[in-house]
Amino acid sequence: MRPQIAAGLLLAARSVAPDCVPKTVDEILATTGGSRSRAYEMKDAIDAYTETLARPIGRPRKERPRTPDPATPSFPNLTLEVLRFVTSRVGCVRRGARARYAPCYRRFVVELRERNADVTDEEFAAAIDLPRGTLEDWLRGARPVVTEQVANADAPPVTEHDATQAQTETLLAAWNTGTWNHDFTGFCTHVRRDLRLELGRTMIANILFAHGMRTPARRAGRSRDEDALRGAFETFFGGAQWVGDGKQVEVVLDGRRYRFNLELVIDAASGAAVGISVRDEEDSAAVVEAVQHGVETTGAAPFALLLDNRPSNHTPEVDAALGDTMRIRATPERPQNKAHCEGALGLFAQKAPPIEVDTRNPREHARTILQLNTTTFWRALNRAPRRDRGGKSRVDLYTQPVTPEQREAALAALRDRMRKQELARETRAARIDPTMRALLDDAFAKHNLLDPERHVRDAIACYPRDIVVDALAIYAGKRAAGTLPDGVDARYLLGIVRNVHHVHEADFITDALVRERLAARDHFLAPLVRERDEILAGERDLAAKLLALIDRLVVAERAVDRCVWLDAAAALVAPCSHDERVALAKRAARHVHSAFELTPRDRDRLERSLLHRLWPLE
Repeated sequence: MRPQIAAGLLLAARSVAPDCVPKTVDEILATTGGSRSRAYEMKDAIDAYTETLARPIGRPRKERPRTPDPATPSFPNLTLEVLRFVTSRVGCVRRGARARYAPCYRRFVVELRERNADVTDEEFAAAIDLPRGTLEDWLRGARPVVTEQVANADAPPVTEHDATQAQTETLLAAWNTGTWNHDFTGFCTHVRRDLRLELGRTMIANILFAHGMRTPARRAGRSRDEDALRGAFETFFGGAQWVGDGKQVEVVLDGRRYRFNLELVIDAASGAAVGISVRDEEDSAAVVEAVQHGVETTGAAPFALLLDNRPSNHTPEVDAALGDTMRIRATPERPQNKAHCEGALGLFAQKAPPIEVDTRNPREHARTILQLNTTTFWRALNRAPRRDRGGKSRVDLYTQPVTPEQREAALAALRDRMRKQELARETRAARIDPTMRALLDDAFAKHNLLDPERHVRDAIACYPRDIVVDALAIYAGKRAAGTLPDGVDARYLLGIVRNVHHVHEADFITDALVRERLAARDHFLAPLVRERDEILAGERDLAAKLLALIDRLVVAERAVDRCVWLDAAAALVAPCSHDERVALAKRAARHVHSAFELTPRDRDRLERSLLHRLWPLE
């Protein structure tokens, strides 16, 4: 036994059994050969240890973890490190009714937690002023990869009317260091309130767009069929042209809600409601019933009937009921083309009281109430004088005398309008590939999409094959997942085609920009090229390289940067065998969809862009 331990043991025993050990401390030290200071240290250690030997029978008490006070953190170094990070990146943390944290801040917190593994979660969360539940969610998920980009100091000034160069550099640095990708309004408020820059929303948007930081959404241009109806709506006289449209109306009967379709036919010249039909759905039978009601009301059929592009409005049943009346399509995406019905239905929604009936009659009773209500409303409206028409009512305007010359002029103008639309349709049909026609016929039959005149199919066939195939796949996927909106028809598929084509066209333009800039070794892309080459030249396996490229892709802020990473990923996977390429593509797609800082639409777009490069159809 060591002298210090023996001396400490005798000193501890001296207080318990003084007769069994030497009388004085000097005698104990002389006997054992230990030093005085170390002997007393050993005595204290032995006394403390002996207290732990005698404990109560049973399981030892579990000490509860200490709950730190957020106001007085126990680890000031953690708080100071977080404070430095937040102050150097304005906007990465925003508190309000719902706190928002930038991906770079989340990554920083996860790394800081790894460096301080000896600290409990409660103490760590209190030190950095973060809810413990949020911290645990971050630690369970994958750590986001964030690359911080710095504004290019060599960027030229925007224009002589824009902000000064110093303001521009401050604005660009604030945009890069913050998390403003999906909150442009909040960024504008931050610039004016915190940075003290007197810049308006338009000025800020122009500066960011000129430097490639942000691309604002643009409105779509005019449709292809709009030339035929360019300008004001042409009217003739009462009874020359009617306009038809439908609206969902709700009836509350004995506490139960019923929905019916109200089909309304309006005279274009007078604005008078001539025909009404109430049915369960907006279908061909509703159009036929409303037109027949209009003929019974006025005593004669019109020259033409304008209907929207819903497929149920253009069936053989409707044509048979119209007889010699011309059926004209409304211009797509222009509600003002049938403003007569839109305005009348809107006025009905404002003037008519809610239809709530407390009775025990069956469903047909509710239908009758709605029919009487709408009929009474428009009969009263048709007889009311109009100040904008010299005090004449709609009935007076409808029954005005018409000369034979006016009838012939109206009939000729309507025939010319219909001829233009028919020529445009025939031109598009002649350009359609027979293979594409057969593909669309099979798809429409498979999904039970109504298109009796091939209007929608001919419009879809004008788009490239890649676009049509992707749109059909998206529609089929939505149908299988049950996410299609209620009551969709063939026009919904046409809308998908247009959206995918817009994105596809933008990808081609961006690809051309990338090729030209890479050929010229543009200094803006040089850092990206170097980083891409470093990843591809590394010693990691193929899958690790691919995921590294995808990590750079999902955090890229510019469209040009995204194309660099997409091309690099496609070039890396392209030489592989078919099975290996499919497996890597699926793994890359899962990695893209796990980037929750992007919107679902952006994640879908990146996935489609990568698959277009791996398996092009043209």
